Amino acid sequence: MNAFRSFDPKCQRSLLSLFIAGLCFWTSITALLPTLPLYVEFLGGTKQQIGWVMGAFALGLLPARFWFGPLADRKSRKLVLLIGTVVAMIAPWGYLWAKSILLMLCLRAFHGISVAAFTIGYSALVADIAPVERRGEVIGYMSLVAPIGMAIGPAVGGSLQMAFGYDPIFLSSAGFAFLAFLGICQVREPQRDQPTAIPSSTSWRQKGLWYFKMLWSPPLRVPAFVMLMVGLIFGTLVTFLPLSVKESGLNFNSGLFYSTAAIASFLVRVPTGRASDRYGRGLFITGGLICYFLAMLLLSQTTKSNIILFAAALEGMGAGIVIPMMITLITDRCLPEERGQFFSLCLTGFDVGIALAGPIFGSIAEQWGYPTIFALDAVLALIAVISFAGFSSKTVPLSLKFAIGQAKDVYSLN
Repeated sequence: MNAFRSFDPKCQRSLLSLFIAGLCFWTSITALLPTLPLYVEFLGGTKQQIGWVMGAFALGLLPARFWFGPLADRKSRKLVLLIGTVVAMIAPWGYLWAKSILLMLCLRAFHGISVAAFTIGYSALVADIAPVERRGEVIGYMSLVAPIGMAIGPAVGGSLQMAFGYDPIFLSSAGFAFLAFLGICQVREPQRDQPTAIPSSTSWRQKGLWYFKMLWSPPLRVPAFVMLMVGLIFGTLVTFLPLSVKESGLNFNSGLFYSTAAIASFLVRVPTGRASDRYGRGLFITGGLICYFLAMLLLSQTTKSNIILFAAALEGMGAGIVIPMMITLITDRCLPEERGQFFSLCLTGFDVGIALAGPIFGSIAEQWGYPTIFALDAVLALIAVISFAGFSSKTVPLSLKFAIGQAKDVYSLN
């Protein structure tokens, strides 16, 4: 916490307000994780339809990323955050009235806009404030909002569903989003240089080519691909884990999986963030991806409650290391006035993974069952490890050294 004590009081208040807002926002989002697939099933949805509805979340995320990234750089991080919280307030009210799969799919896509806005605005604003020499530590602390919110949200959502049904879950989700909105209103955004962004008169085709060129640049393409693999794994867990537990006949609240994962994620973020400032980001990203591999391997082999919780802890460790380390890595690799755009492009890989996970793995689950999709997730995690270890730097030997903490990041601007 020494990093925070070095800030002036106004900056400390902004960080505290931002932290509380982030905590409320992620509680709002994750309260629906263990219950929304069951709600879609309650409405009569098949496994594949459940996959489509849950994957539709990323249909709102994907196009919104390309708009909110430049907006955060050109206008305001705070404005983007406010938009995200407003959407998160509105969407759960729609779930209250939705009685068809098509309407649920549309609402879920709309809800995805909230995460696109909030993650870009939040990550960019924290990176603006964090000093270079303690960047990993500050981002590690501030990224705790996601695991803490995930520890609270699924437990609240699962408990409300079991006790009262679905309506109180949607109301509580909207309520937490409103608290997040109030928190963001208290944040003061620091001044920064304006970006040399694409002119507003540029055609959509030219903008698309520019974004693709940036995405394929050496600093971004491997992180984006790794985030694609992580998104596929995360999308599978969000969509199918509650259904897998239900089908197995276990007397197990699937919300405990997400809560256990969140606790594990919480415990690893601060020490790894601080250590990455000293030992580099590569070693920790590699370790986090290995945790993902082991977690998915365990889920594919067993339906015992204690093993599921152990897999949850490993998955939480993987998420708690990989996601904040990737944000820090991208921060190292771009200028302050480009952060919104770089974050939006890197996180697009994660969004695409979530979008594809539901429909693709839903079809696989229909034919071969849930253990098969978790086994495939283990393969994806292994591919991510190999890709990062072999191609994260300018040459394979340099990449391997960076991935095991024996070389610096050649793309870092620091």
